[in-house]
Amino acid sequence: MQWTGVMPALTTAFNNDLTIDHRFVARHAQWQIENGVSGLISLGSLSEAATLTFDEKLALVDTLAAAADGRVPLVATISALSTAEAVALTKAVQAHGAQGLMILPPYVYKGDWREIKAHVAAVLETSSLPAMLYNNPVAYGTDFLPEQIQELAEDFPTLKAVKESTTDVRRVTAIRALVGSRLAIFVGVDDAIVEGIAAGACGWVAGLVNALPRESIELFNLASSGKSQEAFELYRWFLPLLRMDTVPKFIQLIKQVQQELGTGCARVRPPRLELAGNELEATRAAVRHAIASRPGAAQPSSAFPAA
Repeated sequence: MQWTGVMPALTTAFNNDLTIDHRFVARHAQWQIENGVSGLISLGSLSEAATLTFDEKLALVDTLAAAADGRVPLVATISALSTAEAVALTKAVQAHGAQGLMILPPYVYKGDWREIKAHVAAVLETSSLPAMLYNNPVAYGTDFLPEQIQELAEDFPTLKAVKESTTDVRRVTAIRALVGSRLAIFVGVDDAIVEGIAAGACGWVAGLVNALPRESIELFNLASSGKSQEAFELYRWFLPLLRMDTVPKFIQLIKQVQQELGTGCARVRPPRLELAGNELEATRAAVRHAIASRPGAAQPSSAFPAA
């Protein structure tokens, strides 16, 4: 498990009846790998995990493990209402082929540090798989402070990375000041990736990569190699789409971009509904503008495979 590079937070494709479209999920994962991603992450927010049953989550892991076929690691997100459910899911995904974990704080209940640490510890103690801590206080209301992340890193050797999604790039430097290279730091919001790399991040858990993998990887590589002018040109072009990853309807928006580009379907499970009206037209206009104004630095993704 190499915690570096661009790893998509994969969307989950649904059939007309809103069951999981496993055939499309497999094609999408294989296409991401062919375009150069360094790993696959599923069962997170962008996967609509909160609307998936326990058995659906395991079936999704089965599909993705088979699609990856060992070419890149598969990371399963552990998110649950209770610690008991998180532990059960951790055991199950490891048995079904996951090679890494991404750990969220418990849904709904926003406990104090003693309680949240106990929840994360229960997951880490259950599995020998390398793990990434997901810090997103904007979405989940729990903020893992740099000192708390340091505490977890000191107590649990299987904790290898942190997905930093506070939207404050100063958190990257604050974590690095405390743990050095002990943890790999991933940027978890699309519109802070260039700033995050400059601050010391070595990976990107990306959203728009679902629709534009090669462009995302090219941006990451340019920023990582210090090619500032080329990176900024590509970043400026990409930002109107990347900002879609940081708003409440990010799932609907990213799936709509996929549909516009022929790399996915806009279907979402309720309570979410597909975009409509002005929101839909604005999204379509943003995609049209992006395609028409693609800069030379953007290496286009390969064609999505036909069914």
